[in-house]
Amino acid sequence: MSDNDSKNTPQTLEKNGLSRRGFLGASALTGAAVAATALGGAVMSRESWAAAVKDAQSKIHVGPGELDEYYGFWSGGHQGEVRVLGVPSMRELMRIPVFNVDSATGWGLTNESRAIMGDSAKFLNGDCHHPHISMTDGKYDGKYLFINDKANSRVARIRLDIMKCDKMITVPNVQAIHGLRLQKVPHTKYVFANAEFIIPHPNDGKVFDLQDENSYTMYNAIDAESMEMAFQVIVDGNLDNTDADYTGRFAAATCYNSEKAFDLGGMMRNERDWVVVFDIHAIEKAVKAGKFITLGDSKVPVVDGRKKDGKNSEFTRYVPVPKNPHGLNTSSDGKYFIANGKLSPTCSMIAIDMLPDLFAGKLKDERDVVVGEPELGLGPLHTTFDGRGNAYTTLFIDSQVVKWNIEEARRAYKGEKVNYIKQKLDVHYQPGHLHASLCETSEADGKWLVALSKFSKDRFLPTGPLHPENDQLIDISGDEMKLVHDGPTFAEPHDCIMARRDQIKTKKIWDRNDPFFAPTVKMAEKDGINLTTDNKVIRDGNKVRVYMTSMAPAYGITDFTVKQGDEVTVVVTNIDQIEDVSHGFVVVNHGVSMEISPQQTSSITFVADKPGLHWYYCSWFCHALHMEMVGRMIVEPA
Repeated sequence: MSDNDSKNTPQTLEKNGLSRRGFLGASALTGAAVAATALGGAVMSRESWAAAVKDAQSKIHVGPGELDEYYGFWSGGHQGEVRVLGVPSMRELMRIPVFNVDSATGWGLTNESRAIMGDSAKFLNGDCHHPHISMTDGKYDGKYLFINDKANSRVARIRLDIMKCDKMITVPNVQAIHGLRLQKVPHTKYVFANAEFIIPHPNDGKVFDLQDENSYTMYNAIDAESMEMAFQVIVDGNLDNTDADYTGRFAAATCYNSEKAFDLGGMMRNERDWVVVFDIHAIEKAVKAGKFITLGDSKVPVVDGRKKDGKNSEFTRYVPVPKNPHGLNTSSDGKYFIANGKLSPTCSMIAIDMLPDLFAGKLKDERDVVVGEPELGLGPLHTTFDGRGNAYTTLFIDSQVVKWNIEEARRAYKGEKVNYIKQKLDVHYQPGHLHASLCETSEADGKWLVALSKFSKDRFLPTGPLHPENDQLIDISGDEMKLVHDGPTFAEPHDCIMARRDQIKTKKIWDRNDPFFAPTVKMAEKDGINLTTDNKVIRDGNKVRVYMTSMAPAYGITDFTVKQGDEVTVVVTNIDQIEDVSHGFVVVNHGVSMEISPQQTSSITFVADKPGLHWYYCSWFCHALHMEMVGRMIVEPA
């Protein structure tokens, strides 16, 4: 055994603060990167980690009556919801149902929510991945949050003043909306959404060959205000993750299946895949000039961004990067698109200021815009930023977050010997997304980072074969990352985003003119009903509309009679004007449940198919006499 070998025994490495897994991760690196990790002692030992945690505890404590500094919005993964957390306390504040059915609020049950969901209300599942907050001039404006549903190809919008979904669209002509990002400047005009899977066009069962020229997927732009489609771009290969620049001209997306394969081996065949860069201005110009096609019954403008006979489209450029890239992140200084390698230990840095020359044909090769390719470790998936020139990348296989300096990585790519890796921190385990405070804006403040780890075995009390995931809070305000909090969470929260609390301004009670329940108000007006004062039953054939007010602790109607088989619509208006006095309405044994917060109107429709007496009650505790807030629905036999 050589002297060097003896220094690298597992026992010696543990003593020096480098875990065996950390050493194995470092062994995949070369040159300066190895020096930075293996010799620099950047991986923290259990002892130094514990000391760092203790030092950071005072920063994360949010005492009774105190408010968190940040709102955190977590995707609810397979739950189909968005979760609102306070950061740094990591306290869960609220759940916003979006693609799921929620009996607490009545989402997916009420007439208002089903109208927003449209035809897709028939789907009882959702798989939401990427929450993103609308921006003005590269800063969060707190107006909307957008979220995708990969399972059913949907994108939804949440109004942040009421923390409820108000618009939803099923993206036509594609399958599986995965990557989602927003235009940053001058404002969020577009929501950019990747359709991941390649399908035949038309997808009518006549063609199943993915290699056919009419089999493809598309990049999608949705108008953020109207939530209607703006345009679609046909691409070569598939699409994974996406992001936009700080000029408003460019967006980019990773492709991991340039082979257009349907099997695992086929998708890994090419040594390089690519990042496809989109010239949004060129696409807008073509659409405005009418230079587009439409597909099937859809009227959405579609332009072709594929290479034809080796020639580039005016709308796209394909930048080769190592095989099967995953995350695509724009640095907070606006200089780089960073594509994360996944099956390569590298990230590829694309210089955004070189893209105009690339589209103008002034560069010899698409790879000329790659100005850095730091070797970071095994399984780079996503990168975030602290606003101080440092990037943080998740290493899925190494179960680590690596901190590295962006400009030093660029210098190393030119041949300079520089230790661009600053630290590696063990997380538990297999991290996917990560997010630093305000990192997707020009205001990245480098205070907190959340690593969303996919596995949590041995971290929490056992819960049977299905384990929670683990969201870990890391203090990045100093020179060293400090892991300060483990947070178990259910059903794969995929990604999260943080905004300062002053950037989110919520209503305390509803505005009676709110468009959220405007269709119900119009229905009441046609029936001659004043929703805030009237308590009436209106019969229209076998359709019965029951209008009632609620004010703690009583409903305006405590008895109403219908006939078996009637379609019953109950409309409840909460006339309480006191913050936090929400009411509920539940009809026993009928699957009827909804929330009505102060000054809100909610409605729900069901069939009274069971003769007899059926109680209804308030499900949100609102008063000392809450239990007495009840009524009876009497259903006469047909």
